[in-house]
Amino acid sequence: MKAVFVTEFGGIDKLRYEEVATPVLGDGQALVKLAYTGVNFIDIYFRTGLYAAPSPVVLGMEASGIVEAVAPGVDSVKPGDRVAYAMARGSYAEYAVVPAWQLVKVPAQVGLDLAAASMLQGMTAHYLTHSTYPLRPGEICLVHAAAGGAGQWTVAAAKIRGAQVIGTVSTAAKAEIARAAGCDHVINYAEADFSVEVKRITEGRGVDVVYDSVGAATWEKSLDSLRPRGMMVSFGNASGPVPPFPPLTLSQKGSLFVTRPTLAHYTSKREELEWRASDILSWVQGNLFTPRIYKVYPLAEAGAAQEALAARLTSGKLLLQP
Repeated sequence: MKAVFVTEFGGIDKLRYEEVATPVLGDGQALVKLAYTGVNFIDIYFRTGLYAAPSPVVLGMEASGIVEAVAPGVDSVKPGDRVAYAMARGSYAEYAVVPAWQLVKVPAQVGLDLAAASMLQGMTAHYLTHSTYPLRPGEICLVHAAAGGAGQWTVAAAKIRGAQVIGTVSTAAKAEIARAAGCDHVINYAEADFSVEVKRITEGRGVDVVYDSVGAATWEKSLDSLRPRGMMVSFGNASGPVPPFPPLTLSQKGSLFVTRPTLAHYTSKREELEWRASDILSWVQGNLFTPRIYKVYPLAEAGAAQEALAARLTSGKLLLQP
């Protein structure tokens, strides 16, 4: 099969698109013929070596497809099932072996493209808004990169929880996308200081929680946007990792809370995975939210997809198609 992988960490020039052996089923696994693969920042982190993995590293943490075969004893899925998954690395390929417990069946009314566009970012938005800081009706959250794939999902999930949403974007066009996703207020940070605007919108109080996938570039002003005892949720590094900081900063800025969660820890049990996946797929099926697919690239053009994502030139989900 064809796959995209790295044997050396670095830029997109390190990506290799070559023939590799089709993976062999192991205990408790299913072989999936992949239809669509999601492109995410975590793929870039593995490519560059920010997240460690033994070489060679087949990239990709999310996909949809059709089950081809299952290991003896697996009865949760069967050949022919339409499935999707996240947080099992190796989806930049034509086939993948995936722990069967991580596979969820895709409803007939949901396309495999939408399923692949939903799993990682959708379940991330779900745990952020339902578990890390469980939003309550009337609370106010700040969502950075609100026009991006994860941002739009987080806005939608927050609105489903009954919260008010302030979103940040970098262009006027992205502001329209953020409003369409459900933002009550949109701040173009290229034109205004978002921390000042947040305090204006909240009449000096600050927001209850910041959901931040950007990282270094938004860190300080995100802390300044919180109410006393508010929570800073840093879940991405699009602009680079957050620099080290003295814990005393948190007390000086209002006895703040900071957390750095990851989806793997919020989907580590089947029951929790099923809760999050069934919720997000039901939102898609019921038209409560439809992921915006920005572009579908051939698998061979994975480098171009990652480049576009890293440059923040997109407004929605990028997919690869084997």
